[in-house]
Amino acid sequence: MSLKTKSAPFFLLVILAFVFLSPICKGDQYCKFARKNDECTKVQGMFVFGSSLVDNGNNNFLVKSLAKANYLPYGVDFPLLEPTGRFTNGKNVIDLLGDHLKIPTYIPSFNDPSTKGSKIIHGVNFASGGSGILDDTGIVAGEVISLNQQIRNFENVTLPELEEQTECNSKESLKNYLFVVGSGGNDYSLNYFLGLVNKNITTIQDFTANLTITLSHQLKRLYDMGARKFVVMALYPNGCSPMARARNPNATDCIQSLNDAAQLFNTNLRTLVDSPTLQMPDSTIVIVNAYKIIMDILQNPSPYGFSDTKNPCCDVATIQEGGTGTLCKKGGNVCSDRNVNVYFDGLHPTEAVNIVLANKAFSSNLIDEVYPTNVHLLSIA
Repeated sequence: MSLKTKSAPFFLLVILAFVFLSPICKGDQYCKFARKNDECTKVQGMFVFGSSLVDNGNNNFLVKSLAKANYLPYGVDFPLLEPTGRFTNGKNVIDLLGDHLKIPTYIPSFNDPSTKGSKIIHGVNFASGGSGILDDTGIVAGEVISLNQQIRNFENVTLPELEEQTECNSKESLKNYLFVVGSGGNDYSLNYFLGLVNKNITTIQDFTANLTITLSHQLKRLYDMGARKFVVMALYPNGCSPMARARNPNATDCIQSLNDAAQLFNTNLRTLVDSPTLQMPDSTIVIVNAYKIIMDILQNPSPYGFSDTKNPCCDVATIQEGGTGTLCKKGGNVCSDRNVNVYFDGLHPTEAVNIVLANKAFSSNLIDEVYPTNVHLLSIA
């Protein structure tokens, strides 16, 4: 037998391997991504919407925004060794979920002019610090990008470019992405509790019901574009934050009114997922109960390695000093061991807390932490 004849099966195997292991994205065909170890790969990437807890730097590019983290000590522990616009000392929960999902790059921020072409293949982050579910939330923070505008940015700019890059119809390609939404806290702290709410909505129950309905419509818009796998972050117990305590100097414990509002929203969120009226067949919404996860840390910090549950790690400008009690002072001091502090600034958790959140979100089997399943099972479904 000739060498050419002997080699034919080998080349045939190479061709078959290329066909079956490479992305197939042509026109309206089903988009199939690579497989590893005979298992479906974890999702192709993430599209992220929300506020500062998941913002990867969009507000850096908003000239009039007061909600920025593009200066030290923010980013003091980030792998790039520089502030990136993340509101923490290192990685935020999106970065850490990306690590779990083995996404090969950090999810780029939409407002960064370099976020185009092949850089969007693994997703885009649209989140904006200070923003909310409602369009008028965050006005006091200057320029922010509301959740509605974030979704418009995805639909009008990123989605057409993604179709061009993947040569896939979005109705098929978006099934391979997680849609992460982390919004709602600012609608209370920077809207309702500042008295900026619509006068026709007076009670906290009415306000929360309006928030939930609005969010359901926003999720449905993403669904109609092709999204099928959703991860929604429940609200944090912001009443326990240093910012909340600073604004209520006579309080000896968490500010219960803020926590009650968060719990009411979270309850409505779970009801929303269970409701047949959402009309999103063949989709899954995973709720990450960040409230419970962080409250467990606050109430029993030692097993998680924390020892300071009340103080910000960085110097925060107080209200008496003309600050807001929220953001770190530019170039201010920072605690030496960031792993023992729950809070990095007046509101946002340290990377150490974000690690716990991401680990629980990805692999917890407790339905009071992730409901109805975890992110790992969602990613391979």
